[in-house]
Amino acid sequence: MEERKESIVLFPFMGQGHIIPFLALALHLEQRKHYKNITIVNTSLNIKKLRSSLPPNSSIKLIQIPFNSSDHGLPPNTENTDIVPYHLVIRLMQACTTMRPAFKQLIQNILDQHQQKLCIIADIFFGWTVSVAKELGVSHVIFSGSGGYGLACYYSLWVNLPHRRVDSDKFSLPDFPEARDIHRTQLPTNISEADGTDAWSVFQKENLSEWVNSDGVLFNTVMEFDSVGLRYFARKLNRPVWAIGPVLLSTGKGSRGKGGGLDPEVCREWLNTKPPNSVLFVCFGSMNTISASQMMELGRALERSGKNFIWVVRPPIGFDINSEFRTEEWLPQGFTEKVLESKRGLMVHDWAPQVDILSHEAVSAFLSHCGWNSVLESLSHGVPILGWPMAGEQFFNCVLLEKEVGVCVEVARGKRCEVKHQDILAKIDLVMNETEKGLEMRKKASHVRDIIRNAVKDESGFKGSSVRAMDEFLSASVSSYSP
Repeated sequence: MEERKESIVLFPFMGQGHIIPFLALALHLEQRKHYKNITIVNTSLNIKKLRSSLPPNSSIKLIQIPFNSSDHGLPPNTENTDIVPYHLVIRLMQACTTMRPAFKQLIQNILDQHQQKLCIIADIFFGWTVSVAKELGVSHVIFSGSGGYGLACYYSLWVNLPHRRVDSDKFSLPDFPEARDIHRTQLPTNISEADGTDAWSVFQKENLSEWVNSDGVLFNTVMEFDSVGLRYFARKLNRPVWAIGPVLLSTGKGSRGKGGGLDPEVCREWLNTKPPNSVLFVCFGSMNTISASQMMELGRALERSGKNFIWVVRPPIGFDINSEFRTEEWLPQGFTEKVLESKRGLMVHDWAPQVDILSHEAVSAFLSHCGWNSVLESLSHGVPILGWPMAGEQFFNCVLLEKEVGVCVEVARGKRCEVKHQDILAKIDLVMNETEKGLEMRKKASHVRDIIRNAVKDESGFKGSSVRAMDEFLSASVSSYSP
């Protein structure tokens, strides 16, 4: 195949859970060796982080877009959700829409410079980029780092706000009958509080209404186990939907940390001392933490389980996420000393090399917030999940994984629910011990791992579903170009 003559511009929202899959997609496109002009656009601090994550021989360009958080009532240098208090996330999203003129000029400059076709790949929160693409006559697709089912539930909830129309705790989605009923406890805080006139509702109404004008949606998922959600978007938007996942960063790329964390070599050496299928990995993603009481109960459960574990800890809700972790205050008395003496656990502050951990044979299960990046990393290595969803579409990812795919059990729900260590302990034992349920989950997780491997297989005479979808998208991105 000859080298293509299009430029591709990727524009992720400023959150690690969004930037990471966009970076992985850019590297994936570069590896196909048919694109020379791949550009990632973002604000200066995120570009600085991205630069350190690119391989030294990469030809991917990084372009800064002007943005001053102080102009929008945000603290100085607020350019990523990993340092934004939850109540200010919507303000950051609103502020992003002001980048429209600068983004349009940036795209025009690329067109003038390269005199060739161009495709914009934009974030799910950047619906406003669709009109920029139309004005400049370039193709446009949305890229979702979330899975189809989870995002379909999230999209439908924002479009319909069905919980406002019922008195019961359980309700269905009017335009997504294939989905399971939703319980109020599965609603993220911003949706639970939405009434159609609040800041989140107003933002999402504008944002989501633009999707129908895009040329299609790319999903970082696998069609074989996520077809129900993908069909929802194909029907709802009447646009092509391509499942091209998983696009993941390989081991060692794209640090999620803010400076602290666990050295990958130290981690590997510790894991090497543990028997196969004996370690529980506990991590709630780059943005989440739990309450102080939940943390205490989780600590008690880990202490009494007798299991080996790696636990990524951050200060609990209500405390500065970047402050020092107060072990004596937030964990059971003597917990850290017991962990260190027995060498049964690793307490990690802020960041751990997640792919290294999940790919190690010593790891048996993953206690996770069910963010889609983490889900894909876990299932790509056949590791079953203990689900503790907290925000966004994570609640519905958990439903898909538990009820439809059979690789997950829900441990708790949300950042403020009451949890008891006995219940957490029972779920840990259920999944990690030789129970009928635990064995069945491991078997299904191994099966999903094989499905994923087949989806991305590209060998002589065989192309997996995700490879075919990527080919179809690249072909469509050329044909939809109309200067």
